[in-house]
Amino acid sequence: MPTAQESGQKSARRRFQPRLWPTVAAALLVPLFFSAGQWQWNKAARKSALQQQVDARGAAPAIPVPTSLIVDTQSVLYRRLVAHGQYEPERQILIDNRILHEQAGYHVITPLRLEGSDVRLLVNRGWVPALADRRQLPQISTPTGTIEVTGTAIVPGTRFLTLGADAQSSKADWQSVWQNLDMERFGKAVSFPLQPIVIQLDPDNRTAGGFAREWSRPDARRQSNLNYAIQWWTFAATTVVLWLVLNFRKTP
Repeated sequence: MPTAQESGQKSARRRFQPRLWPTVAAALLVPLFFSAGQWQWNKAARKSALQQQVDARGAAPAIPVPTSLIVDTQSVLYRRLVAHGQYEPERQILIDNRILHEQAGYHVITPLRLEGSDVRLLVNRGWVPALADRRQLPQISTPTGTIEVTGTAIVPGTRFLTLGADAQSSKADWQSVWQNLDMERFGKAVSFPLQPIVIQLDPDNRTAGGFAREWSRPDARRQSNLNYAIQWWTFAATTVVLWLVLNFRKTP
């Protein structure tokens, strides 16, 4: 059996002696990985909170869209609304680069002139597929006469990813395909008052000329954010383990 002195010599053969560059690398990478994981975790939490708000507001009874007043966006955001009026397809636009089931297409945005009013309301009637020849546009059928529109009120974003410049719209030259739904731009291009919201047409509304309506949820890809958070934190833990292993040195 080894003597106590021999056992002490064996245990002293490896000592923890931090090296400069592994320590510097760990000091930089661990906080970076941890912060990246925390950012993804917080992003998932924000999506969950927003989805809860959307579900709660969407469960309330539908309210009518005012015909003589411009609505307060925050008071109706994510609420179900109902409106009556006539579509105006001459000011209809197609929002490009919308993907459904891995197929490219457009969202159809049609102004609705509210009944008994000059105020218009933009209605997102859903998705239509793009044609093989992108120089040609799909034929969009639009109901005539007074219709009832029901759907969820949203406010389009103001930060856009633009792949190219769109032509400026005017009364004389209307650009029917836009890359993004820019409410400010639309308002400047027309002469009528416009509600500052867009209605996403209900999937079960059968009389308002709707198309494919699989609206994205705020908590979409939430699980991916959680997986990314765990992945970044795993990188942080692995870095700490490697730093410990690299800094145990053999002694003579």
